[in-house]
Amino acid sequence: MNGYANYQTWNVALYVQNDEFLYNTAKACVLFCDDNETPWDKFVRAMTHGQIGRYLVETGDGVRWDDENIDANRMNEMMLEFVEDEDNRVINHQTLPCD
Repeated sequence: MNGYANYQTWNVALYVQNDEFLYNTAKACVLFCDDNETPWDKFVRAMTHGQIGRYLVETGDGVRWDDENIDANRMNEMMLEFVEDEDNRVINHQTLPCD
């Protein structure tokens, strides 16, 4: 499905990529995950526990962030790309001469 393993993975990826809060949360999970967890594990924990988990336990289409069908490896790859893309933009911006 659109390059994703299944509907659940595609759906959560769509939401994370297109919602500013979820996108920024995903980037923070990459930057601040502990050695004993992946960025996706941290994101799922953030979305399903505590204050946020009371309200954002699933996408707007009803797919839970902790759905066992989600391809966690693909989600980790996607989230790492968020940070890599931003790093590349910053590097490219800094190397361009200013007018």
